[in-house]
Amino acid sequence: MSHEKKAQADSRWLDDPEVFRINELPAHSDHRFYRNQDEIERDQSSFVQSLNGDWRFSYAKDPMSRQKDFYKADFDSSNFDTIRVPGLIEFAGYNKIHYINTFYPWEGKEFRRPAFTMGPDQDEAGMFSKGKDNHVGAYIKKFTLNPDLQGHDVRIRFEGVETAMYAWLNGHFLGYAEDSFTPHEFDLTPYLTDGENTLAVEVFNRSTASFLEDQDMFRFFGIFRDVSLIAQPAVHIEDLSIKPTVNDDFQSGRLKVEAQFSGQQSGVVAHLTVAGATGKQVYESRSEVDSDVRLADTSFKTIHLWDNDNPYLYQLTITLTDKDGRTLEVVPYQFGFRRIEINQDKVIVLNGKRLIIKGVNRHEWDAESGRVVTMSDMKQDIETFKKNNINAVRTCHYPDHISWYYLCDTNGIYMMAENNLESHGTWQKLGSVEPSYNVPGSVPQWKAAVLDRAKNNYETFKNHTSILFWSLGNESYAGDDIEAMNSYYKEVDPSRLVHYEGVFHNPKYKQTISDVESRMYATPTEIEAYLKDNPQKPFLLCEYMHDMGNSIGGMKSYMGLLDKYPMYQGGFIWDFIDQAVAVKDEVTGQKVLRYGGDFDDRVSDYEFSGDGLMFADRTEKPAMQEVKYYYGKY
Repeated sequence: MSHEKKAQADSRWLDDPEVFRINELPAHSDHRFYRNQDEIERDQSSFVQSLNGDWRFSYAKDPMSRQKDFYKADFDSSNFDTIRVPGLIEFAGYNKIHYINTFYPWEGKEFRRPAFTMGPDQDEAGMFSKGKDNHVGAYIKKFTLNPDLQGHDVRIRFEGVETAMYAWLNGHFLGYAEDSFTPHEFDLTPYLTDGENTLAVEVFNRSTASFLEDQDMFRFFGIFRDVSLIAQPAVHIEDLSIKPTVNDDFQSGRLKVEAQFSGQQSGVVAHLTVAGATGKQVYESRSEVDSDVRLADTSFKTIHLWDNDNPYLYQLTITLTDKDGRTLEVVPYQFGFRRIEINQDKVIVLNGKRLIIKGVNRHEWDAESGRVVTMSDMKQDIETFKKNNINAVRTCHYPDHISWYYLCDTNGIYMMAENNLESHGTWQKLGSVEPSYNVPGSVPQWKAAVLDRAKNNYETFKNHTSILFWSLGNESYAGDDIEAMNSYYKEVDPSRLVHYEGVFHNPKYKQTISDVESRMYATPTEIEAYLKDNPQKPFLLCEYMHDMGNSIGGMKSYMGLLDKYPMYQGGFIWDFIDQAVAVKDEVTGQKVLRYGGDFDDRVSDYEFSGDGLMFADRTEKPAMQEVKYYYGKY
C-alpha cells in the first residue's frame, strides 16, 4: 500500500505502520550534479534552488484543532506566523522542549501499544490521527522557479523532517513520508505554474514512526534540514553505484561503476574519467547511454589504499553530452579503495591489517539550534576527532546530515552507518527485558517499514568509502523483521560488515543477525570471558565508558584488552557531545546550558542528556585528555 499513487491525503496513515511513504520517489545515491566544471569548483549547482529561509507557519496542539484546508492554492495565510527553515518547532517557541531516554514521551499521560502487537485485529485506529498530544505544524512557502530551473522536470527534496509529513503544491497532494532522518523527494512537475507557486507542508509530531524513533535524545519535530528544488537535466544520472574492490595482493584492484538514467537518452554519451589525488588521469571511458549502464569495469594494476592514516581518494567525474556534443550534466564523486572483512582467525581486518576502533557515538547537536547542525559544527567535530586520536564514529542512532559522510571520507574517519531505528520502550521496562509488545519484533505489519529504512540508508550513502559497517539500528531487541534487515544488507552489499547489538538480548538470532559480537557497557572481565570461550565472532563495544559526570576513569582496563586479544576490536565511547540547550538565565542574564528536566519536561531523564566528551558548546571536558592519551597509544 505504501507505494500506491494517492491523489488525496489521509490522516489515518498516521495510525498505520504499513503506510510510511506515499507518492515518494525511490531512494537513490547522494551524488551531486552540475552544469559544468566551473559550478563544481564553486560547489554551486544551477540545477538547485534552495527553499531555506522564512516560511509562513501555524501551530496546532492536536490534529482536531489544526487548519485543515491551509494547503489550498487560494488559502489566505496572512494571519500565519513566520518560522525559519531549517529549524525546530520547539526552538521557535511553540512546543515544550522535552528530553527522555528509554520511555516514550507520552508515558504516564496517554496509553498506547504499537498497532498489531496485541493481536492481528488490534489496528489502534485513531491513536495518532486523533491523539490529543499530537502537535501539528502547518508550513507554507511561496516561490517562483529560478530561470535555470524553468523548462525542466522539477522535484522537491526534504533532507530531514521529523516525524511524519504531508506535502501539497498549488493545492495538489504530493505525498506522505516518514523516516525522519533520510531524504524525501516528490515530483512537482505536473503541478508547477509559471510565476508564483504555493508549497504547503503539514508536519505531525507523532505517528506509528514514533515507536521506531525512541532514541535517547530531546524529542523535537519540524523541518530541520535543508529543503531544495532540483531541476532534472534532459538526461540525468538517477542513481550511481561505485564499487571499488581490492585484490588479495592489496596493491591492485578493480573498479565497477554502474548508473541508472532518466530522460531521452538517444545519442547521449557518458564520458567517465578517474584521476588520482594529484589530478593525474588514470582511467577514461566513453559509453552510449541506455536506461541502465555499466560505465566502467576495469582493473587497476597499482592502487593507493584508503585508511585513517592516509585517506587517499580518487576523483571520479562523469560528463553527459548530447548528440551535438553539448554538456547536459557533470557528476563528480570521490571514492577510495579499501577492503573490510573478517579473516580466518575471526578478526576484523581493514586492508589486511587488524582494525582497531577508537571511536565515539555522535548525536547531531548544536546548543543554539538543537538537531539543526551547521557545516561549521561538522568541521569542528572532525578537527576534534583528529586532535584527540578518534578514528571512528557511529551515527547514533539515525543517518546524519549528508555532508558528514563526505567529511568522513576525506578525513579517513571509519563509520558505522546506523539506520533510523530504536524502539527501546517497547521491550525494556524499568530496566527489565520484557518484549511483550516489541516492534518491529516479528510482527509482519512492521517489517516493510524497517526494511524501507534500511533501503533508504543503503541507497543514499552506498558510495561512501568511510562506511565500514551498516548498523541495523539501536536497542530494538531482535526478531524476524530485524533478521530481514540483516539479509537485505547482505544481499545488496557483501562488501561491508553488518552490526547489531540487540541480538545479545535474544540470542536465538545470533547466527542470522550481525557479523560481530556487539555489546554495551560490558566490563573488561565480561569481555575477557567471552574472548576466552571459543568466540564465534569478533567483539566490539558499540557503547562504552559512558562519559557522564566524572567518567572515563578505568579506560586503561579496556585498552589493555587490545594487546591480549586480536578478536577484541575496540569500541565507541558514549558519547561525543552533550545534548544541552543554550538559554539566557532569567536571574543573571547570562547564557547557560540547560539539560533535560530544566524545561519543566516530564517524564524526563534529566541530566542524562549530558554524557558527552564535550559540553554542548563544543568545549572539551577534562575527560577528553584521557581519550587522547589512550587512543593515541594504538
